Amino acid sequence: MLYDGKIWIGSCENGTPVYLLPSMANRHGLIAGATGTGKTVSLKVLAEGFSDLGVPVFLSDIKSDLSGMVMDGTPTEAIEKRLGKCGVPAGAFKYTSYPTEYWDVYGEQGIPIRATVQDMGPLLMSRMLNLNETQSGVMNIAFRVAAREDLPLEHLQDLKNLLIHVGENAKEYTLEYGNVSAASVGAIQRAVGVLEDQGGNVFFREPAIDINDWIQVDPASNRGKINILCADRLFNNPTMYSTFLLWMLTKLYDLLPERGDAEKPKVVFFFDEAHLLFNNCSRSLMDKIEQVVRLVRSKGVGVYFITQSPADIPMTILGQLGNRIQHALRAYTPLDQKAVKVAAQTFRTNPSFDTEEAITTLKTGEALVSFLDEHGAPSVVERATILPPQSYMGAISQEIRRMVIDASPMKDKYDDAEPAEDPGTQEQPTPSAPPVPQVQEMDPQRFKLINGQWYYF
Repeated sequence: MLYDGKIWIGSCENGTPVYLLPSMANRHGLIAGATGTGKTVSLKVLAEGFSDLGVPVFLSDIKSDLSGMVMDGTPTEAIEKRLGKCGVPAGAFKYTSYPTEYWDVYGEQGIPIRATVQDMGPLLMSRMLNLNETQSGVMNIAFRVAAREDLPLEHLQDLKNLLIHVGENAKEYTLEYGNVSAASVGAIQRAVGVLEDQGGNVFFREPAIDINDWIQVDPASNRGKINILCADRLFNNPTMYSTFLLWMLTKLYDLLPERGDAEKPKVVFFFDEAHLLFNNCSRSLMDKIEQVVRLVRSKGVGVYFITQSPADIPMTILGQLGNRIQHALRAYTPLDQKAVKVAAQTFRTNPSFDTEEAITTLKTGEALVSFLDEHGAPSVVERATILPPQSYMGAISQEIRRMVIDASPMKDKYDDAEPAEDPGTQEQPTPSAPPVPQVQEMDPQRFKLINGQWYYF
């Protein structure tokens, strides 16, 4: 929801709005808090605000509770009470749906996302396969051999063939690149087999994703598309999940042009369960993450990490997250108390309350909020009630999900057939929502407008 062209997140106890400046949104951010304290609501309110600004959003949906953004929100007594507490004027808040695309690595609950092994690169491929340092070195050699000898490296079978080739010619490559042992090659082959069993052969195939399809604006409403990665199955393999999201972020960094300071971001990327990214992270991979996070903002990309505690994020990354929403943390153990202390120290002190104490006493739906001001300096932390989302809270049915997927223009582009030819750049007429069909003997209340199409249930 927008407030004077800014994203309205919530309001202080005295009714003062707390908002995020669009020009500072690409300085990255953090949404933290214990389970059940309101992180998902804050994420949705931010995502809806970016969409209202015309900024596309990409976010992962681990529990399917974000899928309802494609439908209008439902009025409830709790929502109306929160609106009153936030001082929202009558008629200013509208329950509405948002232009949504569903994506899925496995192609089951969304448009398939695919890539080539070459596109993933040796560093992220090693991370996805859980390789040790020695095995990662062999993977790097294999990629160099493929580049030098112009060997195909698209599918997992191509990688397996390449490893066989490297193993059979190990003596030759050892002299030039370093030691290549049969044991390391065999270990990598076993890891590739495990990845195949987990569905990796579905992901590593053509047609590969075009990142421009994540950066779309709905022509009917001029709102940014909300791209939802259906990650409930992908999350069963935390390493693959975190590596996949890092690959997507790296793609944006590698391919988008420099933009410098702009009035709003080009796209905003939400990284849920962000602590997984840093588990068992090698030094080389950590350097890569730090570089991408530090430099991607100049490409107009805002990155928002969602996790339970700021202590989950390395200080070199945490220091780059200028916009903070901190929900309640529990402090039952010494370790919990340390996490609360770390969280409190990330805020600019407000003399009207004790930040460390406030973190443990926040109610569900409340948060400590600090955003960057127009000069890029963090504002004094405020205790605020977060606005409710305007879209539907909760998961949608598989029937509605399938309708949205089937109506998507991306479906034909990324199905199993070869991608369709580019239709060109001719200007298309702006579509509008069709009128509700007037059909006799049908209940009008059973019609629902979803992504600009009317459906009867």
